[in-house]
Amino acid sequence: MRSTLPGWSLRLIAELDTADRRAAAVVENLTSEQLNWQPRQGAWSIGQCLDHLRASNETLVPVLALALVGRQPKRVDELELGAISRWFIRSYIAPNPRTRARAPRKIVPASRVDHSVLDALVRSNNGARELIRRASDYDVNRIRYRNPYIPIIYFTVATGLEITAQHPRRHLLQAENVRRAPGFPEG
Repeated sequence: MRSTLPGWSLRLIAELDTADRRAAAVVENLTSEQLNWQPRQGAWSIGQCLDHLRASNETLVPVLALALVGRQPKRVDELELGAISRWFIRSYIAPNPRTRARAPRKIVPASRVDHSVLDALVRSNNGARELIRRASDYDVNRIRYRNPYIPIIYFTVATGLEITAQHPRRHLLQAENVRRAPGFPEG
């Protein structure tokens, strides 16, 4: 097995590194009240956005890791996503998606969080980075996993890795918008 990671692995890891920096910046110097402030009834607070991302990682990363168990190593140079996977990411994962949906029950954030939510998110992103490094030795374009939120749907591990790396962009933008929202409490 080669020791150098393929470009797709480096790209996904870099996206998670960026997510960690954005998360740290959005919670910097916030009070507990600010971390948990919701711009309107039913909207998520900054802390809830981070907690949702943590829960997503803690649910999806083990499922993706399990899909690699017992597989023969075979590297791929590029991730190949099918039309349905691209549509799903564009519609539900990317920032400002055209389609809005409720979070699956497994990854609904806590109603209130404390400042440890940032460390928990970074730890979960570290787990995702480790998985990406491990997965770089496999044909993630052909290995499938059962979606833990909608069990009748199977995606490739490549799709799951893309979801893991792209999902933070959506909710960190949401958290940044909460911080800029009218009525955000003064520190």
